[in-house]
Amino acid sequence: MKIALLGTGFGQAHAAVYAGRKDVDDVVVFGRTPEKLKKISDQFGFATTTDLDTLIADSSVDLVDICLPTDLHVDIAVRALEAGKDVLCELPLAASMDDAQRVIAAQQASGRQVFVDMFARFSPVNEHIAQAIADQPYGPLRTWESEVRTALLWEGYDLRLDSLVMDTMHTDLDLFATALGRPESITVHGIQGKDRGSAAHVLLDYPGQVLVRCSASALMPASYGLGGGSRLAFAQGVLETEFTAGADGRGSTRLIEYTPSGRRTVELPERDVYAAVIDHVLACLAGKETSRITPESALDGLRITLDVRHRINEQA
Repeated sequence: MKIALLGTGFGQAHAAVYAGRKDVDDVVVFGRTPEKLKKISDQFGFATTTDLDTLIADSSVDLVDICLPTDLHVDIAVRALEAGKDVLCELPLAASMDDAQRVIAAQQASGRQVFVDMFARFSPVNEHIAQAIADQPYGPLRTWESEVRTALLWEGYDLRLDSLVMDTMHTDLDLFATALGRPESITVHGIQGKDRGSAAHVLLDYPGQVLVRCSASALMPASYGLGGGSRLAFAQGVLETEFTAGADGRGSTRLIEYTPSGRRTVELPERDVYAAVIDHVLACLAGKETSRITPESALDGLRITLDVRHRINEQA
């Protein structure tokens, strides 16, 4: 398999996964900055290019992996599909529902596959939570709170309210949508930092008296790094998570269960979620698995995210 990897920022995390796979024969990395391309080439031995048009048109490329800014996702995904390639697209899929539908239409016309990198769905902690909501071993869910707190760890990249919603809150909003569907109502509050950063709180009201809160802050000092967690209160128990991570998103998460019989740490397998996504994508392309991350499956989470962004922007 030959892969066109587009982007030298988050694309580095995908490059590290491809470098360890025996079933990937060739990777060509596209970027605009020769210095960044050289760094990836030196580290992984991959070929590089600044010519996107030629790379997408290359008949030997099987999969186009898009790790570029969100506003570039749709046009490049459509071009890749029209060129007969399968596509893995970094989240969020698109910046509007119309654009998301453009990708789906192009996929249907091409007969190729599109995967959205909803890596949080592959976390063992999130899989455990989703199972607990579905099977109700602790009774029905009552509240679900999630929080992400981060310093501005990426050189030259800010997180104002618009990008905070799309780039930081979207993964949790997708988890809510996947487990619970679309809420009955949404309430938002947000503030911009004086110079950089922002913070926001989102309340989602679901049928059956289920209340969900999603909070994010990019107002932390550099020494803070990245962290957060979640708390789910059920009728007969609580699940609580805590995570810490570095600028590449890799870190550790623990899950604690509280029930009337006591407190215990839930032991779960370690998993690199970025590698898990790529494992899944390649297995789907080989006909061994059915996709869990189709564009259609990402629509409800994207719709909630865009609704939150619209409401936040109205306040800003």
